[in-house]
Amino acid sequence: MFDFLTEEQMALATQWAINIAGALLVLIIGFWIANRLAGFVGKRLKKSGADKTVTPFLTSVMGTGLKILVLLAVAGMIGIETASFIAVFGALAFAVGMALQGTLGHFASGVMLLFFRPYRVGDLVTIGGGQTGTVTEVQIFNTILATLDNKRVIVPNGTVTSNVITNISGQGQIGVELTFGIGYGDDIDKARRIILEVGKECPWILDDPAQGVVVAELGDSSVNLATRPFCKSEHYWDTFFYMQENVKKAFDREGVSIPFPQRDIHMISNN
Repeated sequence: MFDFLTEEQMALATQWAINIAGALLVLIIGFWIANRLAGFVGKRLKKSGADKTVTPFLTSVMGTGLKILVLLAVAGMIGIETASFIAVFGALAFAVGMALQGTLGHFASGVMLLFFRPYRVGDLVTIGGGQTGTVTEVQIFNTILATLDNKRVIVPNGTVTSNVITNISGQGQIGVELTFGIGYGDDIDKARRIILEVGKECPWILDDPAQGVVVAELGDSSVNLATRPFCKSEHYWDTFFYMQENVKKAFDREGVSIPFPQRDIHMISNN
């Protein structure tokens, strides 16, 4: 079948086939080892108590670096001069970098986020122009959030750093902003007492700073009472929903109304 090939050409073709097969084998095994090593280092970092924010980032960078080394080794096995390959790779990287400036910007933003630490894994934040959730990972290019309804939101790091970052839970404790409207005919002091009593019964509200209730606004249809009880950051939503439900129930028991929007219409007769 290959009678038209000389012995030298056959030997060269055989050698090439062996080199390519070996390179493919090294590529597959090398990528597998790179993934395993990155995973192992990530687990060790977690067990050693390393910062949960840094661990995924370092693991991702390590895995990418090891895979690049594997590609260089494979290039050498199939006869590509490594120095030339690096030069070509550098030129290619530059061209790709120019085309993917946004992606490289996300990487640079990820480094900035790890350096300045505006938030950590586990913090409740509002980032990316309005995305709210708990930080689960800070990766090379993205920040991963878990929302209250268990959605997974992926926010590019460049979008994070180019917008306002609100770390809701980063201080350890947080004030829960609440507003309750009552009718103009209802007793303000009575409503204030009810809100404070419900706050004392809430298992997550802290005694210090003490909860207060003030008249925030004389609205079109209601007198709006504002309160800001403090709780630990992880209990923000528990406190919010507890107060909303139980203040409404207490108002109903005590006969305090929560009015609907309404308007008084005055009719003037010309007769």
